[in-house]
Amino acid sequence: MTRCAVFGTGSWGTAFSVVLADAGCRVTMWGRRAALVDAINATRENPDYLPGVRLPDAVTATADPAGAARDAEFTVLAVPAQTLRGNLERWAPLLAPGTVLVSLMKGVELGTAKRMSEVIEEVVTEDAAGDAAGVRGRVAVLTGPNLAREIAARRPAAAVVACADEAVARRLQTACHTPYFRPYTNTDVVGCELGGAVKNVIGLAVGIADGMGLGDNAKASLITRGLAETARLGSALGADPRTFAGLAGMGDLVATCSSPLSRNHTFGTNLGRGMTLAETIAATRQTAEGVKSCESVLDLARRHTVDMPITETVVSIVHDGKPPLVALKELMSRSAKAEGH
Repeated sequence: MTRCAVFGTGSWGTAFSVVLADAGCRVTMWGRRAALVDAINATRENPDYLPGVRLPDAVTATADPAGAARDAEFTVLAVPAQTLRGNLERWAPLLAPGTVLVSLMKGVELGTAKRMSEVIEEVVTEDAAGDAAGVRGRVAVLTGPNLAREIAARRPAAAVVACADEAVARRLQTACHTPYFRPYTNTDVVGCELGGAVKNVIGLAVGIADGMGLGDNAKASLITRGLAETARLGSALGADPRTFAGLAGMGDLVATCSSPLSRNHTFGTNLGRGMTLAETIAATRQTAEGVKSCESVLDLARRHTVDMPITETVVSIVHDGKPPLVALKELMSRSAKAEGH
């Protein structure tokens, strides 16, 4: 059986472990809390993140990162985006030689404005003192409209597996293809990652609008113009424009902006209803990646002189304390432009 390591026992890491096991892989999950690891092994479910979902027998958990990484053909990274670098610096010496590094994370690193694959390449290359191009060929990204609770319940879903090396993408595609989970391959890592990172920010914006009761026209407008922002940034970074019309772009954006299972949408809805940032963080409990990544996405856009007004508005509400109604008026009063702008 194909050996897979999944670093992270949150909802998405757990759900993808189910997918891998259902596809015929043997999976070892790593978790930082020994109590949760013990509970997963004893009860065959993740009581903190996916209670009620029975894990396949091919899934086990450990608090030992070396044990999880040993002989893994695929090493899946499913930790919060802003913790990746610190965690991976500790794990890199433990990784199996030649393992394919799979990012499930949808964020941009604060301070560096680097995508998750760039962080992985940088850390792993530094550790191995190897060739960056060689590492890049075994860094893959899995993204798309992938709400963890639905996938763990084995409801039909599709995704994109992206890697600069198409053969590696096809290997990962085979490793996670099940009757209910249909992965497509892509070599546009930049576009796939940007689609996943920016959709969290737009999900916050749509959630805020829903919390304010602004209606479906506002929602549709934010989704559409949010996709335009994403595509503009992607174009500046060399992404394939077609990526944003697919699962990693429009597909993921629609799921995040329309589902109550989306943490970013839920977070934004609470802000739009008048909750403070601290109250919203306490109510959401799980990580809403867009809360931190909105700043780094805006940083990335400014470094490439890309105009992203919705992202800028989200940052002003979430981090600058601007009242949503004031931010809305400022956004709507921007000068009129041609749609292709």
